[in-house]
Amino acid sequence: MKPQAVIPPEFEQAADALALSPGVLSSGHLFLSGTTGSLPDGTMPKDPEAQMRSAWDKIGTVLQAGGLGFDAIVEMTSYHIGLQAHFDLFNRVRLDYLVAPYPAWTAVEVAGLRREGAIVEIRVIAQSGS
Repeated sequence: MKPQAVIPPEFEQAADALALSPGVLSSGHLFLSGTTGSLPDGTMPKDPEAQMRSAWDKIGTVLQAGGLGFDAIVEMTSYHIGLQAHFDLFNRVRLDYLVAPYPAWTAVEVAGLRREGAIVEIRVIAQSGS
């Protein structure tokens, strides 16, 4: 089966502008592009928790468009600016969205992210069951 793009309506403009798919269904998995915590109007919250929650909410939107929930996530990679400074907060926020069995996870400190002001970018893979 050919890979299928998953593009929620609210992400169509950004997907077109960046020539990417927010998610791709392939071989029984939904692969999500990295997601930062920008708001629907494109602004980046200054508050770290608001950024983190916005990123998780956007992940939820793509999962839902693919017919899945957070419980389908099997692997995640999070990229952080200032990882040590906000790891505990990120971990608490993440647990508001994820449930056992928890996905495999790698957290990486980076020098920068594409979106100005972003402190975290999250990439996930979910099992689609198809």
